[in-house]
Amino acid sequence: MKITDMLRKEYMIERLLARGKTAVLEEMVAQFQRGPETFSEPEMVRVLLEREKLGSTGIGEGIAIPHGKLEGLEGMIVAFGRSPEGIDFEAMDGKPVHLFFMLMAPENSTGQHLKVLARISRMLKDGDFRQQLLDAGSVDQLYRIIADKDDRC
Repeated sequence: MKITDMLRKEYMIERLLARGKTAVLEEMVAQFQRGPETFSEPEMVRVLLEREKLGSTGIGEGIAIPHGKLEGLEGMIVAFGRSPEGIDFEAMDGKPVHLFFMLMAPENSTGQHLKVLARISRMLKDGDFRQQLLDAGSVDQLYRIIADKDDRC
């Protein structure tokens, strides 16, 4: 399954305004309201924060992949956010996070959920890809960079 099957331009934030972990999750969750899915924003944020209590999804190298499962969600959805300044997300390496990929999956999608997380992780291991995301000047450019990488993974 490709990331671009789940990621829409409407779910992308070129410059996050949030400064803290909860605010980032809230800002990114709000982007999903721009798509066809309907769900409770507070419930989605609660699910994401519960997952964060198990350990930060800030995996280091300026990357975080917050994720969770939500009852009633029809299919997997992905959002992207970028913070040029960086946000303290309690990442494993203690450094600020600049690139956020958020994955929300239906309650019963464990296998697919893990495959999508692994795909995002593989894509983000490429330092050139991360730098391209940081340097992009628009949502359209960000989407193209992600789509090109997605096609090559």
